[in-house]
This record gives sequence, C-alpha cells and structure tokens, in this order.
Amino acid sequence: MTSAKLPPASLRLRLDREALADNWRYLDSLSAASTATGAAVKADAYGLGVDAVMPVLQEAGARNFFLAHWSEVPAALEHADGPSLSVLHGVRTPDEARFARETGVLPVINSVRQAALWSEVGGGACHLMIDTGINRLGIAPAQTSDPAIEALDVDIAMSHLACADEDSPHNTAQLERFRECAKGVSARGLSLANSAGISLGSDYHFDLTRPGIALYGGAPVGEMHGKIAQVAFPEAAIIQIRDLSPGDSVGYNAMWTADRPVRVATVSIGYADGFLRALGPDGALQHGGDTLPILGKVSMDMIIVDVTNSDASEGDFLTIPFDLPALSARSDLSQYELLTVLGGRFDRTTG
Repeated sequence: MTSAKLPPASLRLRLDREALADNWRYLDSLSAASTATGAAVKADAYGLGVDAVMPVLQEAGARNFFLAHWSEVPAALEHADGPSLSVLHGVRTPDEARFARETGVLPVINSVRQAALWSEVGGGACHLMIDTGINRLGIAPAQTSDPAIEALDVDIAMSHLACADEDSPHNTAQLERFRECAKGVSARGLSLANSAGISLGSDYHFDLTRPGIALYGGAPVGEMHGKIAQVAFPEAAIIQIRDLSPGDSVGYNAMWTADRPVRVATVSIGYADGFLRALGPDGALQHGGDTLPILGKVSMDMIIVDVTNSDASEGDFLTIPFDLPALSARSDLSQYELLTVLGGRFDRTTG
C-alpha cells in the first residue's frame, strides 16, 4: 500500500442532487395520493452510485428500492433497512434464500421452484412477479393457484410492461391480464408501472410504481421531455494539444484526415468510460460556448476533438453533452445504455 496522495482525476462526473429529487417528486405527482412511488436503484443506481443516489431519494420521499442482484444488497443496506429493499431476480439457491432472510431484504419470487425454495428455508414476506406478456421473469398466470405460490406471504404482486414506451395494444392486454391474475393472489399490494408505465395513466399505477430511468434524467416517453431534468454531468480533461497539417490523419484506421491546418486536442475519455464509438460520428464536446467536433474513432481511453477555433488549453475540462433523450436520438443508443455504461474512472461529486 502506498501513502502517496492520488492526483486529481482527468474525468469528473457531477450528480445534480436537486434534479434527481425533482425527478422523483415529478413522477410521484403523476400518481394518486394512495400510490407510493418507489425507485429502481439496480446497477449501482443506473451507474450513478447507490451511495450518492439513495440518500437523495430517501430525503425526497422514496421508501421502496429495487435491486437486481444479491451482490448489490450490502451497499444498499448502508442506506436502508432490509424490508425497504427488494431483489428482482428472486432466490435461485438456498444460499440466496438464507441471505435474504438474514438481511430482511425481500426477494421477488419468479417461479414455482423459487416459491418452494423460499418456503423450505423458512419463508416470510416476499414479492411475487407475474409474467403478463414480456416472457422474461415471473410465474405464468396459470400458476397463481399452485400450492407453492398460495403458501407465500406476498407483500406486493407485480408484473412488468413490455411496451410502456409505445402506444401499443400490448399495454392494455397486459393490464387486463394483470388485473385478472391479481384476483387469484393474496397480496397486500399491486405494482405494474415502470417509468414509462407511469405516463399511461392511473389505471396502471395500483399501489406502487417502480420508476428507474426517468429518475436519472431519461425521458422514455415524449410527455416527459422537458419535465425530467438532466442528473449526470460528465467532464473530461484535455491531456495534449497538437497542430496538424493538411494530409495528417487522426485515430485508428485513419478515418479522418485534415484538409487544412487544424489544432486538435486529445481528451481523456473513451469507450472504457462509457463514451462508446457510436457517440463519435457527428459528435462534439463543449468548452464554454465553443463546440468542439470529434475527429476520427473513439479509442478505449481517448477521443480527439477540433480546437482550432477555441482557446482551450491542456488541462482544461470539456463538457460531455449528456442530455439523455437528445444523445440517444443522435447515437441510436438507448438512454439506459448511455447511463449504465459510465465507467469507474470518474471523480464523482454531488451538487
């Protein structure tokens, strides 16, 4: 172990606490007073960090948090008690079931086998996922009467919409199927809507909604554009500037060649930091009011931008445009991908 002080990072990511809280409050306001608004904080709060995100959401009013993997539980337990947390993948093994009971974290039971396993280790409160048409996780509608399912102490019976971000008849079909299935399940509450599902109206809200991407700046449906605020603000430093002559090329495969004298900057961000190659073509960074076009291919750790008409210098931080709906439309990457692939090399701050 070295005692040397780590120098400042060349990548920064600021999380806007107020924007995050406002997004939760906006989503909460769309539902009736009797509907609780939870929060999906899986994948390290969609890449933004559970330690930074969960305290903000709790202060805003969130009380139900959803994870995907049991490995995500210890970090989340630092900020919430066990029953406030749920693991969507359920219990696949006796070890997972015992861990759930010891921590008090609620598993989301996804199959008859999981239901039997949960009861075998002692059971207790759990959630139940019913598959109503996404064919991913969850028991089949016909299995609601299975003895292993009937033996469960179900807190929330839930399902997941496949096409909530579209005007699709699939939404109505799933809603009707879920209502019918709920009649055969003894549960203290019901939950169906994710971020996009909230926008479908009160029929989809039931007792608990489970927003995810919209909390973090994503707008999965048009009605949310302009109402969901950007939460993540990444920046990257210039690590070298050079002057090119006509005929000089930059980057792998010499995809861009100068046709004039050009001043270029090498910037400390690449696809290992979540800045994927799809963001390169026609992309640009910002320095003050200057737009700096990206030249050539995105590398693993670097990109190259044109600073010919800018006063940018080595060491300056450049702004990475990160309005998720706009960036998704330009790159054809999903808003989820853009957010969750952010790497671990950012110096993360909140403000």
